Amino acid sequence: MGLPKVHRLTNWRDFRAVYEGEIRRYSPNLILRALSTAKNNSASEPTKIGISIGKKVSKKAVVRNRIKRQIKGAIRELLPAIAPNWKVVIVVKPSAVKCKYEHFLRELNELLIKTKIINGH
Repeated sequence: MGLPKVHRLTNWRDFRAVYEGEIRRYSPNLILRALSTAKNNSASEPTKIGISIGKKVSKKAVVRNRIKRQIKGAIRELLPAIAPNWKVVIVVKPSAVKCKYEHFLRELNELLIKTKIINGH
């Protein structure tokens, strides 16, 4: 089961805008890039999240898809705590092939707290 449709970052222009943004946080297996979409007087919109995983991680699509499923599961668990008005791209490093679900959950939580997308309490 993937992310809810309202929380998916799908358009390549949105990915490009996030990559050109200034917020970057690093962990041993993941890179988090974020862009705040909050405006002064606009209504809040849901946070949109995309995952980028290249063939450098693994040449096998089975491995890449397993990693994406694990990351999506971790995001679904953290979704209630995530603040609105953000666009986030999670880039997977090649060292993530050895990781389990719990590692992704912990690293994503730490990265989101560092970025202040999740309140640190």
